[in-house]
Amino acid sequence: MDSTSPTSEAFPYPAARSEASGRRRLRRLWRFLWRLALATAVGSVLAVALLRFVPPPVSGVMAQRWLDARLHGRAYELDYRWTPRRDIAGSLPLAVIASEDQRFFLHHGWDREAILEAMAEAREGRRQRGASTISQQTAKNLFLWSGRSWLRKGLETWYTFWLEALWPKERILEVYLNIAEWDEGVFGAEAASRRHFATTPDRLDRARAARLAAVLPNPLRMDAGRPSGYVQRRQGQIIAQMEQLEGSPFTAPLKGW
Repeated sequence: MDSTSPTSEAFPYPAARSEASGRRRLRRLWRFLWRLALATAVGSVLAVALLRFVPPPVSGVMAQRWLDARLHGRAYELDYRWTPRRDIAGSLPLAVIASEDQRFFLHHGWDREAILEAMAEAREGRRQRGASTISQQTAKNLFLWSGRSWLRKGLETWYTFWLEALWPKERILEVYLNIAEWDEGVFGAEAASRRHFATTPDRLDRARAARLAAVLPNPLRMDAGRPSGYVQRRQGQIIAQMEQLEGSPFTAPLKGW
């Protein structure tokens, strides 16, 4: 081939041709990764928007528990039945807010005061309290998995932002009460009420609602049906907090529950 031909001038050496081919592959890879990230982000927002109106068929934590049982050769039975807000007694959301997130209706996904208090306790070497809001817990339970990692925390922040942006507070609370874990394989107010108290969630009184709220921090170790001394003490504390919150600005939106 003539050395002055266009082909030989553009790519005079095999190494140059290989380098140009590598750059093209790299550009294609970056375009693919960018499109994948964009599609994932858009898809996640669409999922949040859809679940504002549609009961979730399953949650991320439910899937995690099932997969973990399968990997360890254990049987796993999922007890999960969606219950609309109108069929859940107002005592349960009040108890959960009193126990988990008393400023739920006042913040926008993150409770700055609770975070600062937790940081102060950590600096002083005291037992650290949880600072996760109900919105954050809903994002984690619905879309993600349990456990601690920076990846999960970052994704939790993303989903929390969109939950707060696209859902009313009442919807966040309704979904949380339906996907919260209350025993092994027991998810939601309906399954928890039947399993622990042989009743339905619309008939939960204050004492039973407070006991369910008391075990939420660790439902796989604490039993609402057969409460330990700690659970009973925590139940009493939650009942006292419910009495203080009832009718206050912190829980005023629950009047229409």
